[in-house]
Amino acid sequence: MAASRLVVLVSGSGTNLQALLDAIDAHPEGPEGFGARVVAVGADRDGIVGLERAEKAGIPTFVCPVKAYATRAEWDAALTAATAAHEPDLVVSAGFMKIVGPEFLDRFGGRFINTHPALLPAFPGAHGVRDALAYGAKVTGCTVHFVDGGVDTGPIIAQGVVEIRDGEEEAALHERIKEVERTLLVDVVGRLARHGYRIEGRKVTIQ
Repeated sequence: MAASRLVVLVSGSGTNLQALLDAIDAHPEGPEGFGARVVAVGADRDGIVGLERAEKAGIPTFVCPVKAYATRAEWDAALTAATAAHEPDLVVSAGFMKIVGPEFLDRFGGRFINTHPALLPAFPGAHGVRDALAYGAKVTGCTVHFVDGGVDTGPIIAQGVVEIRDGEEEAALHERIKEVERTLLVDVVGRLARHGYRIEGRKVTIQ
C-alpha cells in the first residue's frame, strides 16, 4: 500500500513538523513503515523556522500570507488551491495559527487534523493552557482532532493527559503539554495512515 501523502501547515518553529519528519525517517519504507510521507509544507508567513526545516529535508514549500489577499475568502481559496496541488490524503495543522475558511473545509473536511493544548471540549480557543490554570484544573493535556467549522469543536481522535503542578506557570505547563502533544500527533498520524479510519458523528474509529 502506498504511503499516505501529508501536507503539513506551520506558522512558527515547526517542532511538530520535525517530530513527524523524524518518525518517518526512523521507519523503513514499505508495509512495516510509518505509513505516510510529507509531500509539502505550507505556511502563512515567510522566514520561519518551520519552512527552514522543510527545505533542509528537501520538501517543497508554499506560503500564503493573509495580507497578500484582498479578502479572507480569497486567502482561503488560495490556501485551498496551494494545498490541493500536492494531492494530500491528510492535512496536518502543526502549529498553524490561522483559522481556515469554508472552502478549505469543504475540500479537506474529515482529513484535516489539528492539535489543541487542552482536553477538549474543555478550554477551547487560543488560551487553552491559561484558561485551565485560571479555572484551577488539576489535570489538562492535549487533544488531536479533526477540524470542522467551529473553534476546536471537531471530532476527537486522541487525547493525552498532563497533571498540573502546584504553582506552575503557564509557560512551563505549555512546554510539558507540547512534549506530550508531539508524541501523540506522531502516533495518531501514523495510525490513521497505516490503518485508515472512519468518522461517524463525533466518534472517530481507527480501523
